Amino acid sequence: MNLSFFDQFSSPSFLGIPLILISMVFPALLLPSLDNRWITNRLSTLQLWFINLVTKQLMMPLDKKGHKWALILTSLMIFLLLINLLGLLPYTFTPTTQLSMNLALAFPLWLATLLTGLRNQPSASLGHLLPEGTPTPLIPALILIETTSLLIRPLALGVRLTANLTAGHLLIQLISTATTALFSTMPMVSLLTFLVLFLLTILEVAVAMIQAYVFVLLLSLYLQENI
Repeated sequence: MNLSFFDQFSSPSFLGIPLILISMVFPALLLPSLDNRWITNRLSTLQLWFINLVTKQLMMPLDKKGHKWALILTSLMIFLLLINLLGLLPYTFTPTTQLSMNLALAFPLWLATLLTGLRNQPSASLGHLLPEGTPTPLIPALILIETTSLLIRPLALGVRLTANLTAGHLLIQLISTATTALFSTMPMVSLLTFLVLFLLTILEVAVAMIQAYVFVLLLSLYLQENI
């Protein structure tokens, strides 16, 4: 039973072929494609409104030099949001519960922000490792601590997203299993656990949206430090 709880996090496969790529690409197919019509439908208008809102929120902490990252950050935000929300549906697989995938997203983007700062303003980027006014005996230790905190950023991004989604999925499965098991023996207790499951599902929808926003927002803050 304990092993079956974690089966939902294993990558699906068909004839020995992993299907995680399909799980990652399929959510994008649900978005309506834009056309050349002058009058759009309500779904396209809602999509454009949401994309403009997300782009505005992500670009607010950045200056004009960081606005060239708008397409990357907005696309990443919508990509994570769709995957997280669709992963809450029954009989679906959530790729963002895989630490390897989250690190594959976090590390290159974090490295790009770091290299951008080292190329455009190397003195200011390296100056973050040693705050002004640091006592001389503390300089080596402080540089080591700041370097470690800098290098651990992509790991923190990936682990945060993975841990929050994994914990939510496990809680939903545990409570749903208890609801089903108690239905025949204690219906009232089963009804109470179903109410808890309903509230937890609403909470997980909010967590899925917030974690996607936090992941991209932290990347934009790292970019702001380097531009």
